[in-house]
Amino acid sequence: MSDAILKIRLTPRGSKNEILGWEGDTLRVKVTAPPVEGAANKACVDFIAERLGIKRGQVSIVAGDKSREKTLRITGMSEDEVRSVLSQQDK
Repeated sequence: MSDAILKIRLTPRGSKNEILGWEGDTLRVKVTAPPVEGAANKACVDFIAERLGIKRGQVSIVAGDKSREKTLRITGMSEDEVRSVLSQQDK
């Protein structure tokens, strides 16, 4: 099985961790952590792993470490599986 690539637009300092929905092929995500010393990145990875029901180590940021636009690699799941699971939860 190949890894899934997930594009995210991250909004830090939200009132709660939540999935805001899809904007084209980009998932909009809000986390409570501030964009300081990687806190928002860690919160994003933790939140996505939790929502997908996988280990944190299966989610990694491969691009956009210092940007709101991030690209995540999710190992052990296909892009269709990732989109399906996250789409069910963004309502």
